[in-house]
Amino acid sequence: MKIDIAHIAKLSKLQIEPEKREKFEKDMAAIVDMVDRLPDVEDELTLDTDNPMRLRKDEVETKKFRREEMLANAPQVQSGCLVVPKTVE
Repeated sequence: MKIDIAHIAKLSKLQIEPEKREKFEKDMAAIVDMVDRLPDVEDELTLDTDNPMRLRKDEVETKKFRREEMLANAPQVQSGCLVVPKTVE
């Protein structure tokens, strides 16, 4: 596949030096070829139990933490609250 880097540069308002255009054309062609070789992903991927690429189901975890456990990781605490830098005068 022939990539016209000069045209792409013009559309994207980039300035590419003429001596670098050939390298960019080869690099872009390699990227396009790599993407063409990727397998198509279908929506049925989530339903196929025999497929090793099956996506996991989202599940809500209701694990609760005590306030003291959460504040133990804070860099600065005062009166049971996080201390943050003042952002508005």
